Amino acid sequence: MTSRFIAASSRALRSRPSSTTPIAPKLFSTSSPKMTVHNIATYDEFKEAIAKHPIVVLDAFATWCGPCKAVAPIIAKWAQSDEFKDKIYFAKFDVDALPELTQELGIRAMPTFTIFQDGDKAGEHVGGNPGPLLNLIKKIAQ
Repeated sequence: MTSRFIAASSRALRSRPSSTTPIAPKLFSTSSPKMTVHNIATYDEFKEAIAKHPIVVLDAFATWCGPCKAVAPIIAKWAQSDEFKDKIYFAKFDVDALPELTQELGIRAMPTFTIFQDGDKAGEHVGGNPGPLLNLIKKIAQ
């Protein structure tokens, strides 16, 4: 019985037409990619970002956090919007990768969004609800 099954499988594979069409190369854009939400990988990068940019929205996230994953595309959309792209520097950092920054900022839940204006903490929003966060960002960005 097993040999019949193998023979039938072999015939089925042989009867398939072979692909002689070459695979078309994937076309890539030559323009530089827009980096909308910057990834903070070190404590020094955090310090540099808040010193260099007048307004920074910092997303403290965790890779295992469901609400963090849900709100991330919304934040990326805001970062590309005409309303914010030239005014606000959007950044994020993984709380598990930078525990010293997590502790310094007093992060207790994810996501936590901390807004810095001229290097100082200007506001904070805890949770993945985008409505109140957007209102806070607009208030600070005025």
